[in-house]
Amino acid sequence: MPRPVTRAPFGVTPDGTPVELFTITNASGTRLTVTNYGGAIVSLQVRDRDGILGDVVLGLDSLAGYLEQSSYFGAIIGRYANRIANGRFTLDGRTCQLALNDGPNHLHGGIKGFDEVVWRPEPFGDDRGAGLALRHCSPDGDEGYPGTLTVVVRYQLTDEDELDVEYEAVTDAPTPVNLTQHSYFNLGGSDSGDILGHELMIRADRFTPVDSSLIPTGQIAPVANTPFDFRAATAIGARIGRPDPQLEHARGYDHNFVLRRGAPGLVHAARVVDSGTGRTLDVSTTEPGLQFYSGNFLDGRPHPHRSGFSLETQHYPDSPNHPEFPPTILRPGERYRSRTVFAFGILPGGSGLFR
Repeated sequence: MPRPVTRAPFGVTPDGTPVELFTITNASGTRLTVTNYGGAIVSLQVRDRDGILGDVVLGLDSLAGYLEQSSYFGAIIGRYANRIANGRFTLDGRTCQLALNDGPNHLHGGIKGFDEVVWRPEPFGDDRGAGLALRHCSPDGDEGYPGTLTVVVRYQLTDEDELDVEYEAVTDAPTPVNLTQHSYFNLGGSDSGDILGHELMIRADRFTPVDSSLIPTGQIAPVANTPFDFRAATAIGARIGRPDPQLEHARGYDHNFVLRRGAPGLVHAARVVDSGTGRTLDVSTTEPGLQFYSGNFLDGRPHPHRSGFSLETQHYPDSPNHPEFPPTILRPGERYRSRTVFAFGILPGGSGLFR
């Protein structure tokens, strides 16, 4: 039987809306804490090779922190994850103008994206484990998007130390949709320093280069012989300081990788290893792309520069303006579905208590 989801007050928004914290614990003691403000993952306590729990995501201590920050810590991102050039696209002959919140561009849903709304929570449980469903209705015209979009995101923590994230959405008018999860991970622990020593493998032979404002150029380029070749496990910091125009545009890694996909469904996308603690993270997804972000703009308030990395499963940035990219337009009568699984483990040679 799944363990019950516990809930506690987390504060009140400026408009008087109460916000809660929800905690899920599995059979091995792994503990997930989520707030319904932005659907943010506040804490994820996972055991190391010695069986000691440590928080592997960067979270904030109070609702006030989430209200003040601008780094999307642990949040659900939508309606459109990543950037749309000039906040503008043409849909069925109509030009749509979105809110601009990243210089000349639209980023992560706009000025008030899904990371800043209070989601309606519904704890649940089944034979796989306990979870939390979060629901939100984004009205027509929200941040400039056409159509009313109804969204549900489900977090489930299994007894196999998997965080299973499922997204669904329906609309009453054509609209672009691209949802993701923006946790910053540090497998050494959230207070352990930078993540440059973590070893990363991404199952991608190509990536989408960007211009100086981080908008895709439209090119799909090979990773071979570039700092973006993570086909074999490589330390995140091994090439991050090279004099490469793409790294200079983003001040490090902030790029979409084109995942190898042979068939629909979940495919293994990435693996991260921290040899110090023995923790591992494997990411599998139904999405065609993976945005690897090395925490280049973290500024110490409260988490230091490059103290966490994000692996945002997604469709490609600016897809509404690139018909050659996988499509992102959802239409009435269709159902948007996406799933990503974050599986935590321990390197061989650990205590033997945890996989």
